This record gives sequence, structure tokens and C-alpha cells, in this order.
Amino acid sequence: MKITIKVTPRSSKNEVMGQMSDGVLKVKLTAPPVDGAANEALIELLSEYFKKPKSAFIIQKGARKRIKIIKIL
Repeated sequence: MKITIKVTPRSSKNEVMGQMSDGVLKVKLTAPPVDGAANEALIELLSEYFKKPKSAFIIQKGARKRIKIIKIL
């Protein structure tokens, strides 16, 4: 399964905001987009949200962008 996510880094808290009208999942992260910190925080948040291990999530596209495509194993 693949999902598209729009990340907002440097927010006040980590949370999944929900699905936007175009089907993109909006996520807020406290981590800055530096040295992969936001990507690590994203994987951890998705792991908690979907109740799957962190190893089940792979960033397929957009590792350095706000819009990401995540593959869930």
C-alpha cells in the first residue's frame, strides 16, 4: 500500500491532521527538516498511528521534500 503525505516540519506538536480533499494525509512534526530528523520523526509517528513497526514504512519518493510517498509493507 502507498500513501501520499504532506509534512509540516517545526510545528508545535507531532500529529496526524487527517486526509485532505485530494486524498493526501497531512502530518505536523516538531522536528526540523535537517539531517533526516523530520523523516525519522515521520516514520515514528506513522508507526504509532497505523500500529505497525517502523520497519514497515519506506519513504519511496520525496525524502527531501514536504510531499512524500510512503510505502507500507
